[in-house]
Amino acid sequence: MSLQPDGIHAITMFVADKSRAKQFYEEIFGLTVVFEDAHSVVFRIGETLINLLVDTEADELIAPAVVAARASGARFVFTVTVPDVDHVCAELARRGVDLLNGPMDRPWGPRTASFMDPDGHIWEIAS
Repeated sequence: MSLQPDGIHAITMFVADKSRAKQFYEEIFGLTVVFEDAHSVVFRIGETLINLLVDTEADELIAPAVVAARASGARFVFTVTVPDVDHVCAELARRGVDLLNGPMDRPWGPRTASFMDPDGHIWEIAS
């Protein structure tokens, strides 16, 4: 039996305010809710579920580990591909999203830009 995964089924991100996070993902990415309850809201990007879970409910999933505070700094970047980074950056700006960096041409090939959601999760767009 191989331990090599077939893909990423779901990513759970801890959020302080479910309503604010839901609004961000609906408005910025244009995603549609596939599941919602009192503590979480789930979207789908491709084949991957994006679960936004209220951070006070995270203990059940990660104990004895603890949820890090937003101010602790970034520990990952999610990268999604888009046809035209510059066009998406203009649309993000129109929607009130501030870029962390970019758009820029990376030495390894793609053109990228990054931004942060309200809970400090960093997203990179690349083409």
